Amino acid sequence: MAFLDPTVPIATCDVTDCSECPVAESIHCHFRPAELAHFLLICMPSFFVGGAALLAVGLIPLLVWVAIFIGFFGFVEIRVMCSHCPHYAEEGSTLKCWANHGSPKLWKYRPGPMSTAENIVFFAGVVAVWVYPLPFFVVGRQWFLLGLYILLSAGFFTTLKMFLCSQCMNFACPLNGVPEPIRNRFFDRNPLVADAWKPSAQTLSSKKKR
Repeated sequence: MAFLDPTVPIATCDVTDCSECPVAESIHCHFRPAELAHFLLICMPSFFVGGAALLAVGLIPLLVWVAIFIGFFGFVEIRVMCSHCPHYAEEGSTLKCWANHGSPKLWKYRPGPMSTAENIVFFAGVVAVWVYPLPFFVVGRQWFLLGLYILLSAGFFTTLKMFLCSQCMNFACPLNGVPEPIRNRFFDRNPLVADAWKPSAQTLSSKKKR
């Protein structure tokens, strides 16, 4: 199946059915084609513009960008960020989520928050992907495309943060925007995930009390 059955609880969930779920309207536990289409619709325009600018300079710069893109989103990001997501615990050898659909699951599921090193690698990869084309816009004097690329990229991250990250169950992701009360409701139904987050939750609570 290309996507999870919306009537069957996810692998980490401790209930037998999804009826009357307190987080069903707030968190996307079951990703559908609509979420994938939404993600591609806001993501791909900036990559098409960047690719056009790179190809205008030469084929090699474009191929290097494609290699960086595949290497980060297809492998590195999967290890440092996606392997923390409850969706990663599902059966199958590939991810079926809205952001990395079809990417191979080469590592084991690791519930809980990302480490500092993983956060650094994640942000370094994001910067590498989106910053790489910028010098080529300048070299090719493609000022209109440069402005369009910046606008499309800003629109992508803004839309991503507002409409997708705000409902994503991968709380480990630095971009995740699910409020703490909703996270706690999710934890109530996913004890495996909750147990992995308890140490960091306790640390956060102690910092707030100081």
